[in-house]
Amino acid sequence: MPVTVLLVDDEPLVRAGLRAVLEAQPDIEVVGEAADGAAVIPLVRRLRPDVVAMDVRMPLLDGIEATRALLRTVDAPPKILVVTTFENDEYVYGALRAGADGFLLKRARPAEIVHAVRLVAEGESLLFPASVRRLAAEYGEEGGNRAARAVLERARLTEREGEVLRLMARGLTNAEIAARLVVGTETVKSHVSAVLAKLGARDRTQAVIAAYESGFVAPG
Repeated sequence: MPVTVLLVDDEPLVRAGLRAVLEAQPDIEVVGEAADGAAVIPLVRRLRPDVVAMDVRMPLLDGIEATRALLRTVDAPPKILVVTTFENDEYVYGALRAGADGFLLKRARPAEIVHAVRLVAEGESLLFPASVRRLAAEYGEEGGNRAARAVLERARLTEREGEVLRLMARGLTNAEIAARLVVGTETVKSHVSAVLAKLGARDRTQAVIAAYESGFVAPG
């Protein structure tokens, strides 16, 4: 079964470019397009895409609010890949906080676009640690967000789970974390699953955002 994608962007040329890149792949199918975030929910309910590639800046409903609405109202929501012109954008950080699975730059090469769609469709987070650190440093609250700190305190992460979360925040894969901690990959997967469950995080991206927002990991 191909990975199905819904394109949401107010610029027709951007949608056409993404469609051309993605539909050149035998395992990816673009099932629909929308020019604004306001159209996302009905289209997702009708088309049931695996991935929504969504612009963050749109005239009626931006990608942040569309992401929040989608995750709040749709059962088994698709993965959300934010598409943006500038990586150092407050809107990008807002979309990640709202629940997006990662972001993709509009200037990305075709191979990078295809890789991003496949990656999030498989349930992996598309996270650029350096970019997220910069975004957290610029747009996060000094010393961490009180609500986020409360979530971390309630989570009661073990020492090892805390180590894993810090390494996740640095962008290390499970295999890289396993090598760093000298444990098996399956052990790391178990720790990652425990961290996500304790934080109530949808995926690795949300766990990393929580780590920065709470001050558990310093963004600088």
